[in-house]
Amino acid sequence: MGYAWPPHEAPLTEVLVVDDSKVMREMIVACLRAEVGLTFEHAASGLEAIERLSLKPFSLVVLDLNMPDIGGIEVVEFVRSQDTLRDLPIIIVTTRGDEGSRSKALLAGASRFMTKPFTPEGLLAEVRSLLGQGHARPQ
Repeated sequence: MGYAWPPHEAPLTEVLVVDDSKVMREMIVACLRAEVGLTFEHAASGLEAIERLSLKPFSLVVLDLNMPDIGGIEVVEFVRSQDTLRDLPIIIVTTRGDEGSRSKALLAGASRFMTKPFTPEGLLAEVRSLLGQGHARPQ
């Protein structure tokens, strides 16, 4: 039997999934699809993500760092510079596992940083944490 997360919230929660790989976008959605109350939109580039974020509200962004036009760090910096988006939770999911990339993403304002490959359970736990407790930047 399914359950809604966070508890006691009926409205759907819109997640923007941003990755230049269609397969990776579909994998992320597949990992999160079982979570009742989540709906998804896709963006294939950083520019497309910024356009979508400017047009409608989202509850969470799952974002790759490596994209051909505007990279994930620049998207995070854009989000944090906008009053209406400043507290939007952002999970970075990337192949870059080095400490420099992690530090740069978190300093720019990413809420969480995960490396590919990731486990579905790990991603779901991060989403639940951010949506259930509000935006909390790591220290």
